Amino acid sequence: MSYVAKLVNKTRTTINNTTSSVRQAFRGRLTRVNASQPIQSAQVAALADEVLQDVEQIQQFGFTSNPPVGSEAIVLPLSGQTSHGIIIATEHGEYRIKALAAGEVAVYNQSGASITLKNGKLIEIDCETLNIKAPAGVKIEAAAGVNIDAQAGVNIIAQNVNCSQEITAIGQINGNGGMNIKGGQGAIFSGNIVQTDGSYTTVGDVKASGISLAGHDHAVRVGKPV
Repeated sequence: MSYVAKLVNKTRTTINNTTSSVRQAFRGRLTRVNASQPIQSAQVAALADEVLQDVEQIQQFGFTSNPPVGSEAIVLPLSGQTSHGIIIATEHGEYRIKALAAGEVAVYNQSGASITLKNGKLIEIDCETLNIKAPAGVKIEAAAGVNIDAQAGVNIIAQNVNCSQEITAIGQINGNGGMNIKGGQGAIFSGNIVQTDGSYTTVGDVKASGISLAGHDHAVRVGKPV
């Protein structure tokens, strides 16, 4: 065997020995998660009976999750050392939202709540209760309108509710704190008006069937007697 061939064989052997001692990325299953630390960590059941403790789970800034026990995980040993491994990805097929169309994105949890960014610039939120905290206010711009389907009703706790245009109610309007109407063309009623309590006071005139209450004078026979 020539010198060159011997050198090649020796180099190959050295490389094989070196790479065999460097562990590649491997798959495991989460058996416990610690989400209380600045960097989340987990216990991972790996190959055979191997159990790794406190493996850091590196996540993208602005996004975080606490994967449920049983989730699949990919562990990357830094510098090929298992003791320096980090979790770079997790997955749980039971809870993952399936059959998304190409280009769609979803955020979900194990309870079934989800936000799906669907094609056509449509965002779909699916949850039991939706809480929004916005002390400085909430602004909704919807030129095409806003539709609310609330069979049990809508409750608003506010000092006042302002509307720049008309308010139309298909059903009855109830008020327990009184009613104050000001400006515009006044108020127009169609149908009977029934007052069950209190008095009616006005600084203007009242007309019934064209007869003025303020302009009616029995002495000079203005208008019909009442």
